[in-house]
Parts: sequence; C-alpha cells; structure tokens
Amino acid sequence: PGFVRVIDSKTLVFPSYDGNGMFLSMGNIADTAKIGLLFMDFETPHRVRVQASASIVTDSALLESFPGAQMVVRAVVDSAFLNCGRYIHRHQRVSSSEFVPDAQGNQPYPAWKRIDLLQPILPEADQGRAESDGGTITAEEYMQRVLRGEP
Repeated sequence: PGFVRVIDSKTLVFPSYDGNGMFLSMGNIADTAKIGLLFMDFETPHRVRVQASASIVTDSALLESFPGAQMVVRAVVDSAFLNCGRYIHRHQRVSSSEFVPDAQGNQPYPAWKRIDLLQPILPEADQGRAESDGGTITAEEYMQRVLRGEP
C-alpha cells in the first residue's frame, strides 16, 4: 500500500529504497529508460502489465514525499494490459515488511550490512553502524539467518 502512486492518467511514480547497494534496477533505468511492471493481486489472482518510459528523480519535492527513499522513478505509461494470472498462487497478506521506511524514513538496519567482509565497502552513511546494531556477523551466519527465514 502506498508504494506506487498515480500522478496523472499516464504517469506513475515509486521510490527506490536502500537495497543491496548494487543499483541494478536504477542502473538499467538510467541506461535504457524502459521498464516493465507487473501489478499482481495475489488474492484474486489477477495481473496487470505496464510498459513505461522511466526516469530517475533525485532532487525534488517528489523525493521528499517518500521518506527514506534514495531516489524516485517517474514512469510514463506506454501501454498497460491485463496479463494472464493463471500461474499466480493465491496468497493472503499476513503483514507488512518491517523494512519499509516509516513516516520519518526510519527502518531497521539490514542484517546483510552487518557482514564482516562488507564493512570496508559499505556506503559512508553505513560505516560503523554494524557495531551499534548488534555487531558484525560472518557471511555464514547471515546465510543461516536467510535459511531460517529471518529478515
């Protein structure tokens, strides 16, 4: 809820939050300016596909309207159509992710940023944070967390 916003009859916007630091999606947008989006209703199930021309916004009131976002994608819809949902398994939403930023843009520090080998290459804003957020962990400890289904 509240993730993708409709600006007008042809324009959607959505935030890019802190992720794995690889910026693959944002890099692809910067390179090709084309995106495909699937909007899935897992309860019905239905699926809508949107093809759009996209750009990245990093300095505007639009960015400020998504607390915690690093950038915003502005997508001008080229086409939208129903897409077959027959392989979508029915699910019901249980809860929201704790990692979605709150109204002030705060979110828990992700465990992957605590991996000891990654400490020297984390962004400046994350340097030293692992110690105040439970200490560093090994890659093996992180993988055990993933296998247990921990965030």
